[in-house]
Amino acid sequence: MYRITRFQELLKGLPRGSLDKTVQQLKADKYSKHFGHWEHLVAMLYGQWSGASSLRALETGYNSHVAHHYHLRTGPIKRSTLADANSKRSATVFAELAKQLMQQAGRQMKRQGQELLYLLDSTSITLKGREFERWTRQGRTRNTQGIKLHVLFGEASQVPLWHSMSAANVNDVEKAWEIPLEPKATYVFDKAYCDYNWWHDIDQAGGRFVTRFKNNAGVKVEQERLLDDANPQVLRDEIVRFKYKCQGGKRRNRYDKPLRRIVLSRADRPVHLVLATNDLHSPATDIARLYKERWDVELFFKWIKQHLKIKSFFGRSENAVRIQLISALISYLLLAIYRQTHGLKATLWECLALVRSALFQRPEIDESYFRKRRREQALFACSQMQLI
Repeated sequence: MYRITRFQELLKGLPRGSLDKTVQQLKADKYSKHFGHWEHLVAMLYGQWSGASSLRALETGYNSHVAHHYHLRTGPIKRSTLADANSKRSATVFAELAKQLMQQAGRQMKRQGQELLYLLDSTSITLKGREFERWTRQGRTRNTQGIKLHVLFGEASQVPLWHSMSAANVNDVEKAWEIPLEPKATYVFDKAYCDYNWWHDIDQAGGRFVTRFKNNAGVKVEQERLLDDANPQVLRDEIVRFKYKCQGGKRRNRYDKPLRRIVLSRADRPVHLVLATNDLHSPATDIARLYKERWDVELFFKWIKQHLKIKSFFGRSENAVRIQLISALISYLLLAIYRQTHGLKATLWECLALVRSALFQRPEIDESYFRKRRREQALFACSQMQLI
């Protein structure tokens, strides 16, 4: 009886029908003879999960498992073909697939009735050297040259639910306007997303936000709230309102409602933490806890940079970099789906280590072998007791 490999188990999380539909609508495989988007995706996911250090290592490792290619509906990989596909093929199909997987994770979170807590942040991927200079030099900043990955992270599901990419010099809040806002959701972000009109849109959509005031925020205090003596970390809890009708020069400030300003002391730093939120009723400690959850998205960025391949690239063109970054997000999502589907208690890193060491192993065959061996040992032990 045929048993599928761990690689195939991971790929079961992909909406293959949606992928084929997207390819057909965009006519993305029109000029592809034997290396379509499915073959391309499988190759890139193999590169992420196997930890291949280069295109040559990816080609050699994948082609050494030729017996499994038929069941994956692919064939042997040629290094030059994969390099050309990464360089010339648009990342649109990969981005659409990642979007569908993220929407699937978001729907599952809603079905389970979990709190809709979203963490928003970005991270920079440094790209310097030959070929990178052609398309990253124009968008560089004083400190960074490369590409910036923006992510909306689901705290309950621990997976990204929205993503975008931009040049390094693009302000984070410009990408925030692209996020589809949801009612009864809480959005947590840092000072880089300080745009009062965007805060207004979150409030109008029925959502809640927790962020930080900038030092130069012009506000007036309307009410001092009572402090809880049991929480000495909370120094001030105030209802405030913006003083001015404009922000950033002549731009009109549409946020005319009261806001809440919470000042917290920090044991490790002399500078206080000044939080801003449109939640006027929750305890100050709950608001502080929500902002502390923002650290999870930082840990996500650290995890993918350490364990997936997004710091060195198989190609140096903009298309190649975007495809590889999106492939890393897809591989993370599929790994999380695999862990949840099988009810694994191991951490995500332990799951990746297991997959990486036995990507083409058939676990069901191994499990049946060990079950049979344990049964034989139990029968043998039982017979030995009867002899005594």
